[in-house]
Amino acid sequence: MRVLKSAPTASSDEARVARAEALDALDAILPFDRRDQLAALLTDEDVATLKHLAKQGMGDNTLRALASDLGYLEAWCQLATGSPLPWPAPQSLLLKFVAHHLWDPVERAENPDHGMPVEVEAGLRAQDLLRVDGPHAPDTVRRRLTSWSILTRWRGLTGAFSAPSLKSALRLAVRAAPRQRRRKSKKAVTGDVLTKLLSTCAGDRPVDLRDRALLLTAFASGGRRRSEVAGLRVEDLVDEEPVNQNPADKDSPLLPCLTINLGRTKTTTADDDAHVVLIGRPVMALKQWLTAAKTDSGPLFRRIDQWGNIDRRALTPQSVNLILKTRCKQAGLDPEAFSAHGLRSGYLTEAANRGVSLPEAMQQSLHKSVTQAASYYNNAERKNGRAARLVI
Repeated sequence: MRVLKSAPTASSDEARVARAEALDALDAILPFDRRDQLAALLTDEDVATLKHLAKQGMGDNTLRALASDLGYLEAWCQLATGSPLPWPAPQSLLLKFVAHHLWDPVERAENPDHGMPVEVEAGLRAQDLLRVDGPHAPDTVRRRLTSWSILTRWRGLTGAFSAPSLKSALRLAVRAAPRQRRRKSKKAVTGDVLTKLLSTCAGDRPVDLRDRALLLTAFASGGRRRSEVAGLRVEDLVDEEPVNQNPADKDSPLLPCLTINLGRTKTTTADDDAHVVLIGRPVMALKQWLTAAKTDSGPLFRRIDQWGNIDRRALTPQSVNLILKTRCKQAGLDPEAFSAHGLRSGYLTEAANRGVSLPEAMQQSLHKSVTQAASYYNNAERKNGRAARLVI
């Protein structure tokens, strides 16, 4: 049976506006362009929980993911059950969530009722909350269940997330809905690719100055994640004393230097005081962009309209990805083969190609996992080594 949402009343409109205004307090964390959508999806209690988590010092990226997952869960529950998300969620609802998102395509072809109901899928797509075809990636389902569990605990409640039946259902569903693990970016943005991208933004238009500074900063700072790039603020930049181009030669030319304070990232905590260093070209590109933007505070990388006007709002992580793909197309590269994560993998690949030691590169990339970082080095060493050249 199709579940229809009742028409909004004046009071519900007023409540939505109030929630939107409350979310404005989190504008440095939550994506500005999704404020109205989140205000429509979330309840007053949801917004209060997010504001409480922000005050407790939860990392920006984590809070952003929680807000996104919470909005999706509220919309899915409303469409699937006709009611808002209950707290705590009963075990049956958790099992329904798994069944709706992890299913067997072969069984679905024979049984249309298998998996997510058509009306629920259509409702999520209409709200631009569902874009994938077929079952969800298991990691996405696990992440949303984890977010659900975290939010339940922060409300002082106990859920059924550790129930054996849920774990068993999740394990069996993953087996029934296999998905090939795909790279976040098919190709790495190595030094040669970066040069091609920079050639497309060599002009003096505000958009060229911004994109040039963004690409150089994201790459040279260790391959920063798109969420980290979008979240950078002018206040995070700290000017340092110039450094020699050649550290071993005190008479070599001096280069501008600055530090970027990243705060808490995906792989660090607030206590880590995460920061990276920029030297030379990226610093000069940032200075040019800041001069053009005429700002000394607020978001570092901002939106620019079609007439070249610089907005006060920060770029979203999705915008960072789109900028890279647009520059790829302008450079004659396949946009589908690259994503913003290619800057991260490309930085480590380029470091390996230039003989930079893995520990030194990890100081800049802030990888915590040696195994993860070493995978890029292993690929580079195999291509540059002699083992694969025994028969050529």
